[in-house]
Amino acid sequence: MPSNRNEILMKELSLEGRPFIELCDALKLTNLCESGGAAKHIIAEGNVKVDGKVELRKRAKILTGQIIEFNNTKIKVL
Repeated sequence: MPSNRNEILMKELSLEGRPFIELCDALKLTNLCESGGAAKHIIAEGNVKVDGKVELRKRAKILTGQIIEFNNTKIKVL
C-alpha cells in the first residue's frame, strides 16, 4: 500500500497470451478487490478509470497497453 495518500502504486498485469481481460477480473487478479462481485460494485459506482476515463462497464475488455486506475493504484496491462 502507498505510504502517502498522494503516492501512486504501480502494478503490472500480464494477459499471458490472452487477447484481453475483463475489467472486473483484472481488479480481482491484482488483489485490488477481494471478489468479482466487489469489483463489479466498485466499477458501477464510478471508482475505476481506464486510460484516465471513468469506466462503468464491468466487463469492459482491457487490452495490452491500457492503464487501470483504482484506489491510488495504477495497473499497466502487458
